[in-house]
Amino acid sequence: MSRSESSNVICLCLVDWVRKRRNFFDYSSLIFVAIQRVAATIVSRGKSQVAEKFPTEVAVNRRQVLTGTALLLATATAAPAETILGRLPWVPNAGNPPVPVKAGPWQFFSAEEVRALEAIADRVIPPDPQTPGGKDSGCAVFLDRQLAGPYGRQEGLYVSPPFEHGRKNQGQQLAIGPAQQYRDALAALDLACKSRMGGKAFADLTSSEQDAVLTALENGALKLENLDGKAFFEQMVKDVQMGFFADPVYGGNRDMVAWKMIGFPGARYNYLDWVNRHNERYPLPPVSIAGRAEWTPKDR
Repeated sequence: MSRSESSNVICLCLVDWVRKRRNFFDYSSLIFVAIQRVAATIVSRGKSQVAEKFPTEVAVNRRQVLTGTALLLATATAAPAETILGRLPWVPNAGNPPVPVKAGPWQFFSAEEVRALEAIADRVIPPDPQTPGGKDSGCAVFLDRQLAGPYGRQEGLYVSPPFEHGRKNQGQQLAIGPAQQYRDALAALDLACKSRMGGKAFADLTSSEQDAVLTALENGALKLENLDGKAFFEQMVKDVQMGFFADPVYGGNRDMVAWKMIGFPGARYNYLDWVNRHNERYPLPPVSIAGRAEWTPKDR
């Protein structure tokens, strides 16, 4: 193969390579044209058989090649990489961090509703000498903030009719959301107690009387006006338990009392030193999303 033929093959391979990749390089068009013209000129002079595939367009000159090369270099340096100086290029919880619950007035419940709910929470999770009950651990605060927020407003859920009685695994099929359901149920519970317990509201009953009322509500013996009392009881127990074991940043589990009770370490960074240490109680205190246990306000 002569030198002219070798040059032809090399240029044609280069042109083909650039053609296949020009979608990946925004700056390749001018260089592509320059290479194509050089190849076409060499092919024409060498009278190669492949000249028919790449016909001669225009004779290339030095100015065109130099201009295309300059544009290539300028474009290639126009987007420098980001420089990271001793830190990560992201901020923790920058996307959608939870907003810590702060002490303050009730945002959803009325005073009477709070009395009823705190009494219920203390019967669902009664206090003992080692651990506060549902009331002092902040379960009502947790529920108050949840019902005042997206959960109570049913944000992101389909809330248009028809409303039909579905299977249990289909979830709630009611026109009213959790917020209105709690409001109606707590009022109906106090009304039922007053009609059966000598005019006393649920919060004014003794602990044994409260247990009897909740047991009747659980097994369906106690009917609430215009709503399913048994379904409300089941949901309310789940919500109180959630407030007791959730991260304190949401208002419940005050001072991480539930986590301390079960030995849960919380949101610690890692547990590499304890992966293979089975049946040993973790000695370090739990950590919330918001930090150590001392962060939790005591007045609400």
